[in-house]
Amino acid sequence: MLLCITPSEIALWRQRRRRHDLFERISSCHQFKHAGWRLQVSYKGLETLYDDGYQKAKDLDYYYRSLGELVEHDSGPPRLFCPVDAGSPIEDAPLMLYLPGVDGMGMGLFMHHKALGRIFELRCMHIPFHDRTPFEELVEMVEDVVRAEHATSPNKPIYLLGTSFGGCIALAVAARNPCIDLVLVLVNPATSFEKSDIKQLLSVSSPLSDRARIAITSLLNYNIDNEVDMALSSMKSGRHPLEALNRLTSNISSFLKHSNILNKIPEDTLGWKMKLIQQAASYANCRLESVSAEVLLLVSCADRLLPSKSEADRLQRMLPKCKVFFFENHGHSLLLEYGVHVSSIIKCTSLYRHSRRYHRVFDYIPPSATELKEVEKAGSDLRARTCPAMFSTMGDGVVVRGLAGVPEEGPVLLVGNHMLLGIELISLATEFLRRKGRVLRGIAHPLLFPNKTKTWSEGHDFFDFLNLWGGVPMTYKYIYQLLAAGEFVLLYPGGHREALHCKGEEHRLFWPDQTEFVRMAAQFNATIVPFGVVGEDDLMELLCTFEDIRNAPFGKEIMQAYSNHLKLRDIDHEVFFPGVYLKIPGRFYYRFGKPIPTKGMQAVMTDKQAAGELYLHVKSEVKAMIAYLLEKREEDKFRSILPRILYQLGCGHDSEIPSFDP
Repeated sequence: MLLCITPSEIALWRQRRRRHDLFERISSCHQFKHAGWRLQVSYKGLETLYDDGYQKAKDLDYYYRSLGELVEHDSGPPRLFCPVDAGSPIEDAPLMLYLPGVDGMGMGLFMHHKALGRIFELRCMHIPFHDRTPFEELVEMVEDVVRAEHATSPNKPIYLLGTSFGGCIALAVAARNPCIDLVLVLVNPATSFEKSDIKQLLSVSSPLSDRARIAITSLLNYNIDNEVDMALSSMKSGRHPLEALNRLTSNISSFLKHSNILNKIPEDTLGWKMKLIQQAASYANCRLESVSAEVLLLVSCADRLLPSKSEADRLQRMLPKCKVFFFENHGHSLLLEYGVHVSSIIKCTSLYRHSRRYHRVFDYIPPSATELKEVEKAGSDLRARTCPAMFSTMGDGVVVRGLAGVPEEGPVLLVGNHMLLGIELISLATEFLRRKGRVLRGIAHPLLFPNKTKTWSEGHDFFDFLNLWGGVPMTYKYIYQLLAAGEFVLLYPGGHREALHCKGEEHRLFWPDQTEFVRMAAQFNATIVPFGVVGEDDLMELLCTFEDIRNAPFGKEIMQAYSNHLKLRDIDHEVFFPGVYLKIPGRFYYRFGKPIPTKGMQAVMTDKQAAGELYLHVKSEVKAMIAYLLEKREEDKFRSILPRILYQLGCGHDSEIPSFDP
């Protein structure tokens, strides 16, 4: 079950690295793999929609059995082990050390082994119940591993994932090693132990035996609400109610059944653990000002053991590079609860990197199957309302339903028009990922990449979606690097001006007279695919025009202040969102034009006239796509939502709804 790290560890890791090198030679950075109807793309050996293990619900009975075996047969000093079920990491993966809570059980990360083991060299610390190693020696043990790894790879970050007591170890190591590039992921850190109710409870219950007091703590720590949420969610995803109920009762009974573990714990364990955690909290708190590492706090708002929510606010004020991710309905043992995806959070917060500085192109990790499911869940309402219909154009000019006309191999530059607020983006990106196994690397305004310091776990928001789908701020450097890497790049030349258009400007293009994107496409022999999208006028109605706003009292001043505040002011045009009201939903339509290969167009890179002609050709094609869709949608019997609902009632919820004949 566990692979302990011994003096022969070096040979093992070298063997694993040779295996990665061999795998990399077999699967190059953008090699294609056929998987049924979908074509998968590999990023550093990691395919799109890879299995991160989160979709398969982990059995807590397995955890409690493993815990019982460890307690019964465990002995020896603290040590590190490599989880066998973590699998092999990607090429050049950074090291992550898991530092457990005060129980010392290195299996506390078992629900995340596969997800984290795909993108990190994962090692877990284990402290036997019988062990009595002082806190500072535990810190030195972790510190030795960190320094050895840093000496081997000085430019790579080292990740310390510490939960509760382990969070104090991580902070202590970071404070003692400010020159080493560390990234701390702290889960309900125990720095607030002195202010916790559990400390008072354990003092009051001192007449009881240690085992009884540990049992009380375990019951407080158990989050039955999360088990109920998991059961309800599984029913919504299509499982039979009896199956979900059986899993709920099974997990609860497993917790109670394995309570006999307490009989195997030495009598003096609780006293030693409480002394240890007090030392850890005091040691870490005294050195917080010395911590310069990046810190991500994962905080349970329903923590019944520690005041984690208020402690997060305090730590964020004291730590200069700290981000907080709040979990509203989760308890202290956050890593053992359903719906917590640590690897996704690390990616959403732009903390995953291979070198000292985060790079949006070279450090990108593609979405997993779970992340696609989460984004589809967040956008399910919009998809149900708009039922996107996509068409593409084959090389011979024939228009077909689906994406068959879009090239399979990159680099590809997709150039099209924005609808209001970029509302077409999520459907477009998820469809490409599901149908073609391709991530659309969108070019977006820098405003859409805020440095969020606090986030709540109510599903992925639009900013998370941009990070998961590999969006990058609008700079020519990023376009250059993406095309050089053979990616599918999504470009809207009209930018924010199209996304924030006003009444009467639907389906109009606002492209600048700049031809750089066609020059770059020609430089890398990229294929340009023009596309058009319509349908916003079937979903919402804008309230007023720019002239209505300008003519209102103080309207011009308000528009100027709004544009300047958002840093979205054009040379001759202010930007303002005038408000909308919703209509009975219609349908979104996409059409991708005939691909335009730029191979052999070297003149475009040097000849201004040739670049201008290609630019105007692409623009005219986008206009033609829009005009085609506006005309053909009149023939669609399922343009309105009511016929679509009736069709799905008869043919099934997952059936593809017909559209017009192209």
